[in-house]
Amino acid sequence: MSFDDLAVAAGRRIAARYRAVAEGPMAGLPVCNPALGVADVAFRAHRGRAVGIVVTPWFMNVVAAPLPDGEPLPAAKPGETLTLALPGGDLALIVGDLPAFGRLDACSLFSPMQDFAGMDAALEAARAAMAELFAPAAEVPAAEGAHDRRAFLAGRFGLPVVR
Repeated sequence: MSFDDLAVAAGRRIAARYRAVAEGPMAGLPVCNPALGVADVAFRAHRGRAVGIVVTPWFMNVVAAPLPDGEPLPAAKPGETLTLALPGGDLALIVGDLPAFGRLDACSLFSPMQDFAGMDAALEAARAAMAELFAPAAEVPAAEGAHDRRAFLAGRFGLPVVR
C-alpha cells in the first residue's frame, strides 16, 4: 500500500470517528448545521503525515495525522502549535488527540458552519482550500484581481492580494 493510499485510509478513519461524534454527543446541538454531514476531503501523504480536510456540521479543519513508517512527528503536547510546511505556504496546526484514533493536529478553516447552505458548498470549499494548500507558491500568479490564499483560508473571501 502506498503512502497516499494510507493517507486516504487515515482520512476515512478520522471521518468515521467524527461521524460517531456527530451522531452522538453533537447531535441536535445549535452549533451544528443540520444541512451538513461528515466527510474526509482530498487526503494525501505529505512529509510522513496524512493531510486533508475534515468537514463536520460544526467545523471544517485541515488535519494532519502520522502515517505508519512515515517521518516521525515532532514531539509535542496537546494544545501546542506546530508549523507544517506545505507547497502553498506554512500552516499552523494545534496538536491534538482524537479519541480512538490518536494524534491529530488541526487548523480550523471554518467554525461554526452555519454559512454553508449544504454539503456540496462545504465540499467545494474544502477542495478549493486543499488545492491552494498544495499549489506550489511559485505557480500562483499575482494577476489583476487575484485573491490572497491566506485570506481565503481564514474565511475572508474576495480580499485582493496585498504585496
